[in-house]
Amino acid sequence: MTTTQTDLHIDRPVVADGAALWRIAKDSGTLDVNSSYSYLLWCRDFAGTSAVARREDGEPVGFVTGYVRPERPGTLLVWQVAVDAAHRGRGLAGRLLDGLTARVAAEHGVTGVETTITPGNTASEQLFTSYAARHGARLERAVLFESDDFPDGPHDPEVLYRIGPLNTPRTEERTS
Repeated sequence: MTTTQTDLHIDRPVVADGAALWRIAKDSGTLDVNSSYSYLLWCRDFAGTSAVARREDGEPVGFVTGYVRPERPGTLLVWQVAVDAAHRGRGLAGRLLDGLTARVAAEHGVTGVETTITPGNTASEQLFTSYAARHGARLERAVLFESDDFPDGPHDPEVLYRIGPLNTPRTEERTS
């Protein structure tokens, strides 16, 4: 079955999506894959700050997981972004990220986004750099976790991307 971007629907994940999200993350080849249990919990406990793209038959083909930072309630931390191989290269990750942040901004007053990216993950670097540009937001980068911070063996550093303030209707209302 061939699908186009218009055949896809973006909404909140449900627990039944956890297995598909785990598979998409595992098949990405670039993400640190968490336990399958964590994806089930994510779909249950953080559905309000996450998004899933579905085919017409309801099958997930991409996702963004995130949460609002407790110490910075105006900031959405994007944990993972992944798109099934058959749907890559068509702007779906950007669409997911835009849709999620618009929803979370409206519901929680979020005005900034954070994520971490390992050096050399060009697709993620481009995704978040173009996201910042689309939203007229400043982008700052700094190493959040050094390689030596990871207890389970060699790991690239995680670079924090801090994006904001976002140019969203909610942000504009506050500055008017």
